[in-house]
Amino acid sequence: MHEIVLSASRRTDIPAFYMPWFMAGIARGRFEVAHPYTRRVRPVPATVPPVRVIVFWSKNFGPFLGGGYGRRLERMGYRLFFQFTLNSECRALEPNLPPLAERLGQLRRLCADHGPQAVNWRFDPVCRFREGAGPVRDNLDDLPHIAGAAAACGIRRCTTSFMDPYPKVMRRAAQRPGVALVQPSRTEQTQTLLGMEGVLAAHGIGLFTCCEKELRDTLPRTSTISAGACIPSDRLMALHGGRLSLARDRGQRTRAGCECRVSVDIGSYSLHPCRHGCLYCYANP
Repeated sequence: MHEIVLSASRRTDIPAFYMPWFMAGIARGRFEVAHPYTRRVRPVPATVPPVRVIVFWSKNFGPFLGGGYGRRLERMGYRLFFQFTLNSECRALEPNLPPLAERLGQLRRLCADHGPQAVNWRFDPVCRFREGAGPVRDNLDDLPHIAGAAAACGIRRCTTSFMDPYPKVMRRAAQRPGVALVQPSRTEQTQTLLGMEGVLAAHGIGLFTCCEKELRDTLPRTSTISAGACIPSDRLMALHGGRLSLARDRGQRTRAGCECRVSVDIGSYSLHPCRHGCLYCYANP
């Protein structure tokens, strides 16, 4: 019988805002999770076993680290993996995050406490935008600095994707005075990816894409950019043992190239609204 990967969470930032709620579910031994579309509620076990790994997703692990939650969960027998989104400092796109220097400190803490092999750096998404009447620019300014800091921590992988122009995202951006999101052409995206690949390679970091199958098909054969899996069950078993399903997660964007393996996401768009307020985020209403 396969064990379970808990995803906490693609739908919100649990480590930044909802760890007391999460720990209450751990103490109870289950989470009550509503399907985001049908609203049907089902119980999800939260005990070891059947839970093998908890994958935490966040842009701000400060509250998680400050509360000592990682060490506490590990003492209880839970095994952890971290998806840490670290983008360039840009208040126009990410208005409510701590300063980049503080977040890089969090990365160092996570790697020191849990090992760099348990931490995946995401530079996600890559955005092009314009502020006021200024020129079109992207959010890659701090990529070399972040890459150097990540490499010093032992990080060897970076996952990226481009902003998806969902209608609600573009409507929200249109209502934000002074900022306009700009969709790059496929050629511009290809050149951007290759530029990122070069920057990261200089630091010994490989670049992986999230749901960018069509874009990867445009890359030259000399490129080392590969498809990534944000729930990488093969890596999770190599790190934490156990028996996890290697089946693709059909609830994700498989046609777009998602390589994630099955997991159970316990977050909620409606019950756990993310307060980061990122301009490009699909999870915000």
